[in-house]
Amino acid sequence: MRDEHPKLWMELHVKNREKLLTSLRQHLSDSSRSLHGFVLLQGGEEQTRYDTDHLELFRQESYFAYLFGVIEPGFYAAIDVATGNSILFAPRLPSEYAVWLGEIKPLSYFKEHYMVTTCCFSDEIESVLQQHYQCSGKPLLFLLHGLNTDSDNYSKPAQFQGIDKFDKDLTTLHPILTECRVIKSELEIALIQYANDISSEAHVEVMRKTKVGMKEYQLESIFLHHTYMYGGCRHCSYTCICATGDNSAVLHYGHAAAPNDKILEDGDMALFDMGAEYHFYGSDITCSFPVNGKFTSDQSLIYSAVLDAHNAVISAMKPGINWVDMHILAEKVILESLKRGHVILGDVDDMMASRLGAAFMPHGLGHFLGIDTHDPGGYLKGLERRKEPGLKSLRTIRDLREGMVITVEPGCYFIDALLLPAMNSPETSKFLNQEAINRFKGFGGVRIESDVLVTATGCYNMTKCPREMREIEAVMAGAPWPAQKI
Repeated sequence: MRDEHPKLWMELHVKNREKLLTSLRQHLSDSSRSLHGFVLLQGGEEQTRYDTDHLELFRQESYFAYLFGVIEPGFYAAIDVATGNSILFAPRLPSEYAVWLGEIKPLSYFKEHYMVTTCCFSDEIESVLQQHYQCSGKPLLFLLHGLNTDSDNYSKPAQFQGIDKFDKDLTTLHPILTECRVIKSELEIALIQYANDISSEAHVEVMRKTKVGMKEYQLESIFLHHTYMYGGCRHCSYTCICATGDNSAVLHYGHAAAPNDKILEDGDMALFDMGAEYHFYGSDITCSFPVNGKFTSDQSLIYSAVLDAHNAVISAMKPGINWVDMHILAEKVILESLKRGHVILGDVDDMMASRLGAAFMPHGLGHFLGIDTHDPGGYLKGLERRKEPGLKSLRTIRDLREGMVITVEPGCYFIDALLLPAMNSPETSKFLNQEAINRFKGFGGVRIESDVLVTATGCYNMTKCPREMREIEAVMAGAPWPAQKI
């Protein structure tokens, strides 16, 4: 697929711009406002490592990528609200660039390649926008500024020399553009599916090559190699989580202070959360399995609990279903399984009321997926986060709509920082079989994560990994995947 459809992928961004214009014009009309002005975005800049001249591998700012698909740093872009014309502003590069970094492409290249109406230099933004403005008075700029509810960071509005000569609107664009990103087009879905396909292949390759005595990072390396070598995926959607043993209870393991470096030991569970990105669009997949290729009874108990929750949610998903209800469903299925396994005792409804589920699954059930791993739009204006344990970690509480892509990632973990307080609390200690909880000390955790597209009548699982225990054991023993039908 790599480089097979570059024109098709640029058409995707043309359609994204059209989608934004339709929504923005409708909003302005409903507000009895003039349909004039420019959407103006500033792309990402290359960053050096601290005070060195080492440039980190550049990846475009996501909103800019969504609308224009530009892979190079230092660009600006504008859309004329009245005409729909798109203007790309390229940095004016010094002649030395050609010596060290390659050909200085002409403006005509960027105009044709990125399928925009015109292309100018970034030091011409003020004059070009003034010339294109067709009304009297100061031209209006719709700038991107708003809160990302996943990161609690604000997007930064564009800045350029001469911006003080324009009127600025800092509130209109962000919610409209964010909502455009929530519902995926067919071309976006195709890219997410591709990222899922190559990442699913890579997860299977990791399963096949996992052996006791290896280092976690060796499995990370296999995943990265497969997605790049065979899929052309230079970027990952996020830092790989390659956790085994007790590390699998660390929800965001793999960071610099916990760098995927443990030796795999016989009897460990592996929790590998890894996803590749292709042309900005990503995947987010987690597979859990025993490193020796055979599930023990305790591993089967926890894995089955999580798989049952994963499958129950996917079976229930369809437009109109509320995501909070899906999280609660996953919690309940896991608690019922743990009760059958005598890990917990008592009435499951009482456990739900006391929020015991959050002691085993402290994170939210899933999140929107697209250009960002945690794609924006989880909280519309007026929607507030729940405050209860577990529910407060939900990245969205919205009703599902056709065209959303959302991860389904229930988990069950044995985390001392959560279970010790639960065992000391009068509200929850009565439910916990302390002997069984102690048996699982050091077990780690299990998470199963798939990327799911909401369809008109239900949903479609875009992830193609072995999930049933018999499938995992067969693949790890060398069986083909997908499994051959007899």
